Amino acid sequence: MFFNIISLPVTILFIVVGCGLFYYAIKLRKRFPEQHNFINSILTFILWILAGLVYPILFWTDNMNFELFQVLSTFFICIFTPGLIFFILYYQFQFVVKKNPGIKARRNIENFLNSFDKQEGERNRLGSHTLKTDIHRKALHLFPAGLIIFLWIFAVYIWDGLWNADDLWGISGEEFGRFLILTAGYSGIIVFAGLDYIRLSFIFENRNLYHLLPDKVSNILGRTMKRNEIYEYTRPAVIALSFTPILFLPFGVFCAATLIATIGDGAASIFGFKFGKKKFPKSSKKTIIGYIAGFIASFGVSIFALWLFEPKILLIKKIIISISGALMFFLIDIINLKVDDNILNPIFCGLLMWIVYII
Repeated sequence: MFFNIISLPVTILFIVVGCGLFYYAIKLRKRFPEQHNFINSILTFILWILAGLVYPILFWTDNMNFELFQVLSTFFICIFTPGLIFFILYYQFQFVVKKNPGIKARRNIENFLNSFDKQEGERNRLGSHTLKTDIHRKALHLFPAGLIIFLWIFAVYIWDGLWNADDLWGISGEEFGRFLILTAGYSGIIVFAGLDYIRLSFIFENRNLYHLLPDKVSNILGRTMKRNEIYEYTRPAVIALSFTPILFLPFGVFCAATLIATIGDGAASIFGFKFGKKKFPKSSKKTIIGYIAGFIASFGVSIFALWLFEPKILLIKKIIISISGALMFFLIDIINLKVDDNILNPIFCGLLMWIVYII
């Protein structure tokens, strides 16, 4: 069945959550027009809708044994994950905030911003702000891509290849890998959406739930966000959403695109901050060393991904595909559009590599 009815609740959930977050973006644009990038919010909203619409198609198969896994995936995304978020928030309200009324007064966006600015000033004084913050940010951004690759390797090479579990369950390692990636990925996106609903609720005077945000989560955000990102969606969710339009691609190409968007971008940023001196263009914060590091890293991770997941492709074709992905990354980096490159890099690098792949 092309549009699987079992997966329909995921589609509805993502459309509803995406529309709610877009309403937040409209409010943020009115209250913080200088800090909030509304273009990013529009593109992210489109990705939310797209992710919901393509989910049933990504889960489509003629294998009847796969229906159980479709049910499990829908359960984890639509019931278990929202239930877990509700439990955490209820625990914070009932056993943390309610028992310690002073916490509600302490946990607010004003105190978070003051603490953030204080820490940033201290890091600037010590000369470690840019590099240290960027390492934390890029490590968090790498998590979605790393998880996807780990789950695919486990499903194909261990669950199927080593354990021969495909004989017991009647589904291939590729199908099991698709189940793991979609379930973990979509559930993770919902978790970050819940975080954004609570974190960005400071825009409402009468419905502000910011005090329900656990301190540990707030501390992690303080170490991994730039100041303008406080008024936007969390980056890991945006990255994961940007992977959904390219999930149809051959896994080696998809993997290469995700690694370019994380490791390639991270190498460009970190090496640029650490070693870059000459900026290009001069009005930009980007450096020549950063461009070179990003290109080399993008080429390297692409070669690795294609070697690991597309072994039948000739070496010369692997090189050409990898160069095309690295060149697209370099082009997006040097143009420096006012659009989050976490959205542009995986989609455009992946599509260009796929075009070269099928030629």
